[in-house]
Amino acid sequence: MSTPSSHAFTAQFDVNNQEFALTGVLRPHSVAELADDLALLRNGIETVNGVCYINLKRVVHMNNTAFRALTRVLVDATRSRPDLKLIVVASSVVAWAARLFHHLSALSPNIVFEIYDSAFYPGQTFVENQSFIPILRTQTKMTWRHEREILPRHGLREGLDIADICCGIGDFAMLIRKDFKPARIVALDHSTASLDYARAVARDFGVDDIEYTYGDASQMLFESNQFDFVTCRHSLQIFDRPDVLLRELYRICKPGGRVYITNEKNSHCLGEPRADTIQWTYNEVAKLFSHFDMDVEMGPKGRRMLLDAGFTDVKMESFMVTNLDGDPQDFADIITAWQNVYADEMAVRRGDSADFIEQFKQGFQDHIFAALHPRGYAGWPIWASSGQKPL
Repeated sequence: MSTPSSHAFTAQFDVNNQEFALTGVLRPHSVAELADDLALLRNGIETVNGVCYINLKRVVHMNNTAFRALTRVLVDATRSRPDLKLIVVASSVVAWAARLFHHLSALSPNIVFEIYDSAFYPGQTFVENQSFIPILRTQTKMTWRHEREILPRHGLREGLDIADICCGIGDFAMLIRKDFKPARIVALDHSTASLDYARAVARDFGVDDIEYTYGDASQMLFESNQFDFVTCRHSLQIFDRPDVLLRELYRICKPGGRVYITNEKNSHCLGEPRADTIQWTYNEVAKLFSHFDMDVEMGPKGRRMLLDAGFTDVKMESFMVTNLDGDPQDFADIITAWQNVYADEMAVRRGDSADFIEQFKQGFQDHIFAALHPRGYAGWPIWASSGQKPL
């Protein structure tokens, strides 16, 4: 059920999920403007049992008139339905939500307020580790020489409105800005440390036309059908629900626009000499990530995933980043960073034995040896895929 509204927000009640959802900007001048929406909530509450969810994940702004009207309905409901628990769910992306709603439980013990993305995804603490940030620039430097040639084949050209979702430290957005001269570029991420780094670099280089934005990629506050070209690199593979992210990428893309994704298949990382120990370690990397509900084997799955999400004209290709793409020490530095996070943090968190971790580290050390060996070869495979949103 939903209520039509001339205002910049919508209200829906999902009977199956027992959820009332508000979306958009709530700035009514009077409570009367919310009458239909509040009636929808009251009527919905009367039909549910046990728990009723109040979903505010996509509410961009709420003034005091709306806040007081909504909380009055919720408090009244707990008095008329003492058997019912009301769970108000908001996002840390909208900082005002916690400020306004954290007092709700004091009004009624049957009202619970949750910031749903405080533990955003199972592997968040690893991939948003601040010590990992410096190496990300090196990674992008090594992948860009390949992607600079690939991106035009996937539809990127000058003058487009572009969104770089899960932008990390913003280096990819900076490169797109420089080489493809977009009409507009927005770069969104959920890591405040990464965005702080990105903004600092932009200031240092005098760049003020990249819109760095704090946000949740699975519940973006962008309007639908907004961007000509949407990128999401090395990110679907670290979320436990990549299909949710893909739906959001599809939503914000304009009809006829394209979504471009890159992902890896870590078990195909390779090196020579010492190929066997290297292969063993990267097979174990894939298992380790799977333990934390991440899929670093996702690369070749990109075509199927885009088609399943409703995209058409899907294009797919792969490339190998190697120690021959520039300074071999850069490649070795990347592997060192992987070892520090994967072996010293993730494997420890999983509870692996000291003997396993020692063997696990040996494969990374051998990969570094291959990268720096005068006759050695070390590779890291990446799959690039894109799909068009139907007109």
